[in-house]
Amino acid sequence: MINWRKITDYAKRREWPLKVADRLGRGRGRLRPLDRIFAPPRAPSKPDLSNWDAHDLAAVWIGHATVLLRIAGMNLLTDPVFSNRVGLGFGVMTGGPRRQVQPALKITELPSIDVILISHAHFDHLDRPSLARLPKTAKVVTAVGLRDLVSDLGFSNISELAWGESIAVGSLDITARPVKHWGARTFYDMHRGYCSFEIAGGAHRVLYGADTAFHELWKGLKPVDLAILGIGAYDPYIAAHATPEQALAMADHLGARHVLPIHHSTFRLSHEPTHEPMERLLLASGDSQRIVIKSIGGMFLGA
Repeated sequence: MINWRKITDYAKRREWPLKVADRLGRGRGRLRPLDRIFAPPRAPSKPDLSNWDAHDLAAVWIGHATVLLRIAGMNLLTDPVFSNRVGLGFGVMTGGPRRQVQPALKITELPSIDVILISHAHFDHLDRPSLARLPKTAKVVTAVGLRDLVSDLGFSNISELAWGESIAVGSLDITARPVKHWGARTFYDMHRGYCSFEIAGGAHRVLYGADTAFHELWKGLKPVDLAILGIGAYDPYIAAHATPEQALAMADHLGARHVLPIHHSTFRLSHEPTHEPMERLLLASGDSQRIVIKSIGGMFLGA
């Protein structure tokens, strides 16, 4: 029997396979017909965006770490992934995890997007085939060291932020905040950064936590109306991803009024059962009203 763990451990320590992986990870997914065979089941809910523009703060969980946000009259998309698989491109297919549930919205169903946020270069957060299909008029804000993975896709307005750096985009102030994670896409590119994003606009403030293990680095930030936090992929990767209970503790650090849990129930990335993260979060919170979205396709209409 092939021991894939030994093969990947070998590859991670040698330059030539990492260079190959870097090349294979830069495809646009235009000719991968096998990825579209056997589409995953539909999302549990279909968001109704008919009154989307009427809200000053709103969110839709599209799946995994992809959230459609509306703040102060502007629409943002976090770590957009709409593909059926994420990973390296091998001609007619993608080599990597398969989506368990369809995105709650298709790219063609999205409202006009003003800002795309990309927290780090991991394949389940920076999906070049998805980015290639998105309108190129959006402002793209990324962690440091990601520009080369985005610029050739047609986006002309790209900014990289290091921890603590901010940028004004229309009515929004966007600041990169620290996380406990890592940023390399193929182990060949350890220079790549990783971050969370604090978004402030009008009377509202949101923290998009992206991927992170437990930390106390957000203590001291201003309270947020909504904390968007990952709660899955902790078994056995607790050094890079928080447990549901830890995510709730970090929401408390932020003084978060509402919590939108992400990074679960979409791709099979770890060993915990699919249903476990949400069950543990609801049990730990003791307040299901604070947990505003509980399944893919759910909506939060805050104001």
